[in-house]
Amino acid sequence: MTIKKPLAGILAFLIILLTMPLGHALMIMTEHVFGKAYVFQAAFVMGLLGLVLLILGMKTQNETKATFLGLFAGLLIWTGWIEFSFVFFAHHLNIQPLIENGEVVTKPEYLILPSSIGFLSVIFIYFLFNRHTQCNFFRWLQRNLRMKFVHRKPVEKDRPIALITTTEIITILWTFYIALMLIYDNRIFGDRHPATYIFAFGSLLWSLYLFVNLLKINNIAYAIRYGIPVVIIFWNVVEILGRWDIYNEIWVQPLEHKVEILSIFIVLVLLMAILFYESKHKKSK
Repeated sequence: MTIKKPLAGILAFLIILLTMPLGHALMIMTEHVFGKAYVFQAAFVMGLLGLVLLILGMKTQNETKATFLGLFAGLLIWTGWIEFSFVFFAHHLNIQPLIENGEVVTKPEYLILPSSIGFLSVIFIYFLFNRHTQCNFFRWLQRNLRMKFVHRKPVEKDRPIALITTTEIITILWTFYIALMLIYDNRIFGDRHPATYIFAFGSLLWSLYLFVNLLKINNIAYAIRYGIPVVIIFWNVVEILGRWDIYNEIWVQPLEHKVEILSIFIVLVLLMAILFYESKHKKSK
Protein backbone atom coordinates (compact mmCIF):
# COMPACT_ATOMS: atom_id res chain seq x y z
CA MET A 1 0.00 0.00 0.00
CA THR A 2 1.16 3.51 -0.77
CA ILE A 3 0.21 7.00 0.35
CA LYS A 4 1.50 10.39 -0.65
CA LYS A 5 4.94 11.62 0.33
CA PRO A 6 6.08 12.76 2.87
CA LEU A 7 3.10 11.55 4.94
CA ALA A 8 4.13 7.89 4.74
CA GLY A 9 7.56 8.61 6.16
CA ILE A 10 6.29 10.94 8.89
CA LEU A 11 3.64 8.46 10.07
CA ALA A 12 6.12 5.58 9.97
CA PHE A 13 8.63 7.55 12.05
CA LEU A 14 6.05 8.61 14.64
CA ILE A 15 4.53 5.13 14.95
CA ILE A 16 7.88 3.46 15.57
CA LEU A 17 9.01 6.30 17.83
CA LEU A 18 6.00 5.78 20.11
CA THR A 19 6.72 2.06 20.42
CA MET A 20 10.03 2.85 22.11
CA PRO A 21 8.67 4.31 25.39
CA LEU A 22 5.79 1.81 25.34
CA GLY A 23 8.29 -1.04 25.12
CA HIS A 24 10.16 0.27 28.17
CA ALA A 25 6.90 0.76 30.04
CA LEU A 26 5.70 -2.75 29.15
CA MET A 27 8.78 -4.34 30.68
CA ILE A 28 8.58 -2.38 33.92
CA MET A 29 4.81 -2.85 34.26
CA THR A 30 5.26 -6.60 33.75
CA GLU A 31 7.73 -6.65 36.65
CA HIS A 32 5.35 -4.68 38.89
CA VAL A 33 2.14 -6.48 37.98
CA PHE A 34 3.41 -10.06 38.15
CA GLY A 35 6.12 -9.60 40.77
CA LYS A 36 9.14 -11.82 41.31
CA ALA A 37 7.00 -14.95 41.60
CA TYR A 38 5.51 -14.87 38.09
CA VAL A 39 7.40 -12.25 36.09
CA PHE A 40 9.41 -14.76 34.06
CA GLN A 41 6.34 -16.84 33.26
CA ALA A 42 4.67 -13.64 32.06
CA ALA A 43 7.77 -12.79 30.02
CA PHE A 44 7.67 -16.23 28.39
CA VAL A 45 4.02 -15.72 27.42
CA MET A 46 4.89 -12.27 26.06
CA GLY A 47 7.56 -13.72 23.82
CA LEU A 48 5.20 -16.52 22.82
CA LEU A 49 2.63 -13.93 21.76
CA GLY A 50 5.34 -12.31 19.66
CA LEU A 51 6.00 -15.67 18.02
CA VAL A 52 2.29 -16.04 17.24
CA LEU A 53 2.28 -12.60 15.59
CA LEU A 54 5.33 -13.60 13.58
CA ILE A 55 3.63 -16.78 12.36
CA LEU A 56 0.54 -14.77 11.38
CA GLY A 57 2.79 -12.35 9.54
CA MET A 58 4.47 -15.20 7.68
CA LYS A 59 1.08 -16.47 6.52
CA THR A 60 -0.30 -13.22 5.15
CA GLN A 61 0.38 -12.12 1.58
CA ASN A 62 -0.23 -8.46 2.45
CA GLU A 63 3.14 -6.72 2.76
CA THR A 64 1.86 -3.97 5.06
CA LYS A 65 0.17 -6.39 7.46
CA ALA A 66 3.25 -8.62 7.44
CA THR A 67 5.46 -5.64 8.26
CA PHE A 68 3.33 -4.49 11.20
CA LEU A 69 2.96 -8.03 12.54
CA GLY A 70 6.72 -8.45 12.25
CA LEU A 71 7.31 -5.13 14.00
CA PHE A 72 5.20 -5.96 17.04
CA ALA A 73 6.42 -9.56 17.04
CA GLY A 74 9.98 -8.27 17.26
CA LEU A 75 9.16 -5.90 20.12
CA LEU A 76 7.42 -8.63 22.13
CA ILE A 77 10.13 -11.23 21.49
CA TRP A 78 12.86 -8.71 22.33
CA THR A 79 11.19 -7.70 25.59
CA GLY A 80 9.80 -11.07 26.64
CA TRP A 81 12.49 -13.52 25.63
CA ILE A 82 15.66 -11.46 25.28
CA GLU A 83 15.56 -8.62 27.80
CA PHE A 84 13.92 -10.74 30.47
CA SER A 85 16.43 -13.54 29.86
CA PHE A 86 19.16 -11.08 30.85
CA VAL A 87 17.08 -10.11 33.89
CA PHE A 88 16.77 -13.78 34.87
CA PHE A 89 20.47 -14.55 34.63
CA ALA A 90 21.48 -11.27 36.27
CA HIS A 91 19.39 -12.28 39.30
CA HIS A 92 20.51 -15.91 39.07
CA LEU A 93 24.17 -14.85 39.16
CA ASN A 94 23.47 -12.18 41.79
CA ILE A 95 24.81 -9.36 39.61
CA GLN A 96 24.54 -6.04 41.44
CA PRO A 97 23.38 -2.82 39.76
CA LEU A 98 25.76 0.02 39.03
CA ILE A 99 25.16 2.70 41.65
CA GLU A 100 26.48 6.26 41.50
CA ASN A 101 25.76 8.84 44.19
CA GLY A 102 23.27 6.47 45.80
CA GLU A 103 21.25 6.11 42.59
CA VAL A 104 20.96 3.08 40.30
CA VAL A 105 22.27 4.21 36.91
CA THR A 106 22.48 0.80 35.22
CA LYS A 107 20.40 -2.25 36.08
CA PRO A 108 22.14 -5.65 36.43
CA GLU A 109 20.64 -7.07 33.23
CA TYR A 110 22.20 -4.30 31.16
CA LEU A 111 25.59 -4.80 32.78
CA ILE A 112 25.76 -8.34 31.37
CA LEU A 113 24.20 -7.43 28.01
CA PRO A 114 27.58 -6.57 26.37
CA SER A 115 28.68 -10.18 26.99
CA SER A 116 26.49 -11.12 24.02
CA ILE A 117 28.59 -9.07 21.59
CA GLY A 118 30.17 -12.23 20.20
CA PHE A 119 26.79 -13.63 19.20
CA LEU A 120 25.86 -10.29 17.64
CA SER A 121 29.07 -10.31 15.61
CA VAL A 122 28.07 -13.68 14.11
CA ILE A 123 24.76 -12.17 12.96
CA PHE A 124 26.69 -9.18 11.58
CA ILE A 125 28.97 -11.51 9.61
CA TYR A 126 25.97 -13.44 8.29
CA PHE A 127 24.33 -10.33 6.84
CA LEU A 128 27.63 -8.90 5.61
CA PHE A 129 28.36 -12.00 3.53
CA ASN A 130 24.74 -12.63 2.56
CA ARG A 131 24.19 -12.23 -1.18
CA HIS A 132 20.43 -11.89 -0.70
CA THR A 133 20.43 -9.07 1.88
CA GLN A 134 18.48 -5.93 0.95
CA CYS A 135 19.65 -3.95 3.99
CA ASN A 136 21.03 -0.62 2.75
CA PHE A 137 23.73 -0.59 5.44
CA PHE A 138 25.14 -4.01 4.58
CA ARG A 139 24.83 -3.37 0.85
CA TRP A 140 26.80 -0.15 1.38
CA LEU A 141 29.49 -2.12 3.23
CA GLN A 142 29.61 -4.75 0.51
CA ARG A 143 30.16 -2.06 -2.12
CA ASN A 144 32.71 0.00 -0.22
CA LEU A 145 34.66 -2.99 1.08
CA ARG A 146 34.76 -4.20 -2.52
CA MET A 147 33.37 -7.59 -1.61
CA LYS A 148 33.11 -8.72 -5.22
CA PHE A 149 33.21 -12.34 -4.12
CA VAL A 150 29.70 -11.84 -2.67
CA HIS A 151 27.73 -12.32 -5.87
CA ARG A 152 24.45 -10.55 -5.28
CA LYS A 153 21.24 -12.32 -6.22
CA PRO A 154 18.06 -10.70 -7.62
CA VAL A 155 15.42 -9.71 -5.09
CA GLU A 156 13.08 -12.59 -4.33
CA LYS A 157 9.42 -11.90 -5.05
CA ASP A 158 8.07 -13.75 -2.02
CA ARG A 159 10.38 -12.55 0.72
CA PRO A 160 9.42 -13.37 4.34
CA ILE A 161 8.62 -9.74 5.19
CA ALA A 162 7.42 -10.42 8.74
CA LEU A 163 10.57 -12.40 9.58
CA ILE A 164 12.76 -9.72 8.01
CA THR A 165 11.07 -6.99 10.06
CA THR A 166 11.29 -8.98 13.30
CA THR A 167 14.95 -9.78 12.74
CA GLU A 168 15.66 -6.17 11.80
CA ILE A 169 14.24 -4.54 14.91
CA ILE A 170 15.74 -7.12 17.28
CA THR A 171 19.19 -6.88 15.72
CA ILE A 172 19.26 -3.08 15.65
CA LEU A 173 17.97 -2.77 19.22
CA TRP A 174 20.57 -5.30 20.32
CA THR A 175 23.38 -3.47 18.48
CA PHE A 176 22.74 -0.07 19.98
CA TYR A 177 22.01 -1.37 23.47
CA ILE A 178 25.48 -2.90 23.45
CA ALA A 179 26.98 0.28 21.99
CA LEU A 180 25.42 2.40 24.75
CA MET A 181 26.48 0.02 27.52
CA LEU A 182 30.07 0.00 26.28
CA ILE A 183 30.15 3.78 26.01
CA TYR A 184 28.65 4.22 29.49
CA ASP A 185 31.29 1.93 31.01
CA ASN A 186 33.71 4.14 32.95
CA ARG A 187 36.53 1.70 32.25
CA ILE A 188 36.07 2.33 28.54
CA PHE A 189 34.65 5.85 28.19
CA GLY A 190 31.91 6.87 30.64
CA ASP A 191 28.62 8.68 30.18
CA ARG A 192 30.29 12.11 30.42
CA HIS A 193 33.23 11.25 28.20
CA PRO A 194 33.71 13.22 24.95
CA ALA A 195 33.12 9.94 23.09
CA THR A 196 29.58 9.86 24.48
CA TYR A 197 28.93 13.39 23.22
CA ILE A 198 30.31 12.42 19.81
CA PHE A 199 28.14 9.30 19.77
CA ALA A 200 25.03 11.30 20.70
CA PHE A 201 25.67 14.05 18.16
CA GLY A 202 26.64 11.50 15.51
CA SER A 203 23.44 9.54 16.15
CA LEU A 204 21.42 12.73 15.77
CA LEU A 205 23.05 13.63 12.45
CA TRP A 206 22.79 10.05 11.17
CA SER A 207 19.12 9.81 12.09
CA LEU A 208 18.39 13.18 10.44
CA TYR A 209 20.07 12.01 7.24
CA LEU A 210 18.05 8.79 7.26
CA PHE A 211 14.87 10.72 8.11
CA VAL A 212 15.28 12.86 4.99
CA ASN A 213 15.52 9.66 2.95
CA LEU A 214 12.50 8.25 4.78
CA LEU A 215 10.39 11.22 3.66
CA LYS A 216 10.96 10.19 0.03
CA ILE A 217 9.23 6.82 0.52
CA ASN A 218 5.54 6.40 -0.27
CA ASN A 219 5.26 2.64 0.27
CA ILE A 220 3.93 2.13 3.81
CA ALA A 221 5.53 -1.25 4.45
CA TYR A 222 8.93 -0.11 3.24
CA ALA A 223 8.61 3.15 5.19
CA ILE A 224 8.03 1.17 8.40
CA ARG A 225 11.02 -1.09 7.77
CA TYR A 226 13.22 1.86 6.81
CA GLY A 227 11.95 3.82 9.78
CA ILE A 228 13.10 1.21 12.31
CA PRO A 229 16.81 2.12 12.17
CA VAL A 230 15.94 5.82 11.85
CA VAL A 231 14.05 5.77 15.15
CA ILE A 232 16.42 3.49 17.05
CA ILE A 233 19.45 5.57 16.06
CA PHE A 234 17.56 8.72 17.08
CA TRP A 235 16.59 6.99 20.33
CA ASN A 236 20.29 6.85 21.24
CA VAL A 237 20.07 10.60 21.76
CA VAL A 238 16.94 10.20 23.91
CA GLU A 239 18.65 7.53 26.02
CA ILE A 240 21.79 9.59 26.54
CA LEU A 241 19.86 12.74 27.47
CA GLY A 242 17.95 10.66 30.00
CA ARG A 243 21.23 9.31 31.34
CA TRP A 244 22.36 12.90 31.83
CA ASP A 245 19.11 13.68 33.72
CA ILE A 246 18.17 16.32 31.15
CA TYR A 247 14.53 15.21 31.40
CA ASN A 248 12.35 12.78 33.33
CA GLU A 249 11.96 9.41 31.60
CA ILE A 250 8.29 8.79 32.33
CA TRP A 251 8.38 5.35 30.70
CA VAL A 252 10.82 4.20 33.38
CA GLN A 253 8.12 4.93 35.99
CA PRO A 254 4.93 4.04 34.06
CA LEU A 255 2.82 3.41 37.17
CA GLU A 256 3.49 6.98 38.28
CA HIS A 257 2.67 8.35 34.83
CA LYS A 258 -0.32 6.25 33.80
CA VAL A 259 -2.08 9.11 32.01
CA GLU A 260 0.99 9.95 29.93
CA ILE A 261 1.68 6.33 29.00
CA LEU A 262 -1.98 5.76 28.11
CA SER A 263 -1.91 8.94 26.01
CA ILE A 264 1.14 7.67 24.10
CA PHE A 265 -0.67 4.39 23.43
CA ILE A 266 -3.81 6.19 22.21
CA VAL A 267 -1.78 8.41 19.89
CA LEU A 268 -0.03 5.32 18.51
CA VAL A 269 -3.38 3.68 17.73
CA LEU A 270 -4.68 6.89 16.14
CA LEU A 271 -1.60 7.25 13.94
CA MET A 272 -1.94 3.65 12.76
CA ALA A 273 -5.63 4.28 12.03
CA ILE A 274 -4.73 7.39 10.01
CA LEU A 275 -2.12 5.45 8.09
CA PHE A 276 -4.51 2.65 7.13
CA TYR A 277 -7.30 5.14 6.36
CA GLU A 278 -5.07 7.14 4.03
CA SER A 279 -3.91 4.00 2.24
CA LYS A 280 -7.46 2.70 1.73
CA HIS A 281 -8.68 6.17 0.71
CA LYS A 282 -5.99 6.42 -1.97
CA LYS A 283 -6.69 2.85 -3.13
CA SER A 284 -10.40 3.62 -3.54
CA LYS A 285 -9.54 6.57 -5.79
